[in-house]
Amino acid sequence: MNTTDAAHAVAHDYQHGGTDALALRMGLSSGALLRNKVVLNRGPENRNHLTLAEAVRMTEITGDDRILEAWARERGKVLMDVPAAESCADGEVIEMMSESMKTFGDIGAAITDTFADGRVEEREARRVRDVIWTHLGKLFGLSNRIDGMAEK
Repeated sequence: MNTTDAAHAVAHDYQHGGTDALALRMGLSSGALLRNKVVLNRGPENRNHLTLAEAVRMTEITGDDRILEAWARERGKVLMDVPAAESCADGEVIEMMSESMKTFGDIGAAITDTFADGRVEEREARRVRDVIWTHLGKLFGLSNRIDGMAEK
């Protein structure tokens, strides 16, 4: 999905009153204007374009990250949630370390399975990517927990 498709989907999937309600919350004059800004089959006569500020506002209002995710993919980047820092006991940190070590092992297992037959299939590559992102999420969570424990 590219950013144009994502903006269209986010606007049209808004569950709290559709594009008319979303347009008003964004400070636009009408739902028709918003629909025109996110239209997929834009002709040269259509001078209405979704600005970056409007795309950010739409994302904030809807809580839908599809535009941001599409942009990241178009730029060869990835988007992931960073767990919030929370205070926790030492035992919980050790448990989180153990979980991150397990997910690191999952990466090795996924890579081993992927190359076992001498070829890499799409589903196998997706699985490797998914376990890597799970591992990174565990590491970021661990880091944030330790940050949350730091004496101020």
